[in-house]
Amino acid sequence: MMIAQIVTGTEPVSDQTISFIDLALAGGPLMIPLVICSIIAIYIFVERLRTVNRANVSSDSFMTKIKELVQKGDINGAKILCAQYDNPVARMIEKGVARIGSPLKNIEASIENVGKIEVFRLEKNLSVLATIAGAAPMIGFLGTVIGMVSAFIAIAQEEGSVSPKLLADGIYTAMITTVAGLIVGIIAYLGYNFLVTRVSKVVHKMEYSSIEFIDLLQEPR
Repeated sequence: MMIAQIVTGTEPVSDQTISFIDLALAGGPLMIPLVICSIIAIYIFVERLRTVNRANVSSDSFMTKIKELVQKGDINGAKILCAQYDNPVARMIEKGVARIGSPLKNIEASIENVGKIEVFRLEKNLSVLATIAGAAPMIGFLGTVIGMVSAFIAIAQEEGSVSPKLLADGIYTAMITTVAGLIVGIIAYLGYNFLVTRVSKVVHKMEYSSIEFIDLLQEPR
């Protein structure tokens, strides 16, 4: 091979490598919304994960201190203790402590209302992450269909025999958006389910703490 190149005067052809940026640019305009979706998905996942982790703190020691203060009748001390904790359980119990002396149903209702607000805060933007998980693959498929149509138009306009390279270039360019859409969709889907699981654990802890507090108020003094 080398001898033939020397005789013919041709230079050896080096292996061509395609970078990730080149592939992204070859995907066409629909790569822009996919990139935007990926940035939004990563931001929501990181921001929600930090929020859920702050909320998912152990409440055992907190509830033990609340029990001691309430049993002693130190309501102000219980309020101060709740204010020192920045998590949903503390805010729910703080509302319950503030309602001590009211009918038990009113206390339960006030705690439940605060719990609904806290759950809403925990689930903030999770619907956006779920939407990206479903929309990103669809955007990728749309880009593939548009790319295939463009490739076949180019083939139809080609005079004479169609070169395999022209066909291959059109197909791989069209498939890039599908790959990108599936990658973004899979990442968003996994992130969404992970966060939903973590939020469910926090909600369970909130429910358990509220029941424990109501039981405390029903104990004979």
